[in-house]
Amino acid sequence: MSTQRGPADHTEHVDLLVIGWGKGGKTLAGTAARRGKRVALIEQSAEMIGGTCINVACVPTKILVHQADQRREADDPDDYFAAAVQRRDTLTSAMRTKNFQLLDELDSVLLVSGHAEFTGDREVLVTGGDETLGITAETVLVNTGSRPAVPPIEGAHVGGRIHDSTTLQHVSPLPGSLIVVGGGYVGLEFASMFAHFGAEVTVLDRGERPLRQEDPEVAETAVSILAGDGVQVTSAAEVTSIAAGPEQAEVTYAADGREMRLGADAVLLALGREPATDGLGLERGGVDVDDRGFVAVDEYLRTTARGVYALGDVNGGPQFTYVSLDDNRIVADQLFGAGKRSTQDRVAVPYTIFLTPPLARVGLTEAQAREQGYDVRVAAKQMADIAAAPRAKIEGEPRGIVKCVVDGANDRVLGVALMHVHSQEVINLVALAMRHSITASELRDAIYTHPSATEALNEVLGALA
Repeated sequence: MSTQRGPADHTEHVDLLVIGWGKGGKTLAGTAARRGKRVALIEQSAEMIGGTCINVACVPTKILVHQADQRREADDPDDYFAAAVQRRDTLTSAMRTKNFQLLDELDSVLLVSGHAEFTGDREVLVTGGDETLGITAETVLVNTGSRPAVPPIEGAHVGGRIHDSTTLQHVSPLPGSLIVVGGGYVGLEFASMFAHFGAEVTVLDRGERPLRQEDPEVAETAVSILAGDGVQVTSAAEVTSIAAGPEQAEVTYAADGREMRLGADAVLLALGREPATDGLGLERGGVDVDDRGFVAVDEYLRTTARGVYALGDVNGGPQFTYVSLDDNRIVADQLFGAGKRSTQDRVAVPYTIFLTPPLARVGLTEAQAREQGYDVRVAAKQMADIAAAPRAKIEGEPRGIVKCVVDGANDRVLGVALMHVHSQEVINLVALAMRHSITASELRDAIYTHPSATEALNEVLGALA
């Protein structure tokens, strides 16, 4: 939808204009302001102050994952879930307040509430209610993020019993049964979470196997653990329609050459994300998008418009808040540094899927390493079989796997997959080691605290074949 493009009620000129309150943009706004620059930051939703991560993604979902893992059999599912959502809301509200204060206390920062639309070269019109504000800037950051995509499936719309990853966080009451359409990282994370809250969960995955970007044995371990928690995963299931009735939602899908129907209290659409660029008028600002609709950038995050950069999910890069933070470093180097830092500098960037236990990985899978011609050595063990790392057993969660892929020619670590308690922490150690060319033997023989999850590396790397 296009906004009014007549003369603005007021006008401002700033050094740096940030559109959207995401991680990269808000961090760079603070940096610029502390350097004496005049900064304006525009956010159209009071519920998104601070960005996607703290409001609807990383932080609130991990609160819910943690709370789900703490639920006891004696806890009433509905009451427990409602309390978990309340804790989620309390923390995210506090984080919004803190994020606002961090910029509001800087005298040279102008915080603007409203919808931004490019009207020309580094020129934006902000509309808030009946008021408009025109802003011109030396530098503009497009920092509007992404949102859950609605797939082109008959009846697939968010509302009522049909949810995306944002609305499902406030579903009420807790659904007794849930169908997750999509077997990717978000879909499986929510499947695991809601199973631990007490729902019966079915995942319909259109791929031949879930987690197809992971090593088969790692994916099989994850799916086995999900099954043990009551999550049923159906692969090669092509959803053709969704219908929501007053009592249940019904999903129709094709599998094994047959048409199948499945009913549930709620449906989660988890088939990817799309850029949040509606009504930005990018074309009037000279900003091109790629074939997926994300803002096109080069390795320095420069768009096709002079002085305009795109940070975070909206530029189509890896959709992690810590990558958005690194985007901030790249653009900060362009504005205040040597201008050499780029996305090409990123090495061994890890990620974690917060299943129970979490699955974390960095680097290459075994198949990828072999395809690239490395002299591959592999070691893998189920966590329950790793005698030298009792931490998982101490915490009552012995499930999972550790798999390491090493270059036999020089003993360098090529990739590691960890699925065990605290894997989201251990993977950062491995990633750091990879960036600094620490060998597999050095990781194997390092002294780690006991009992810790890290010391699984001692035993697993000692079994390299």
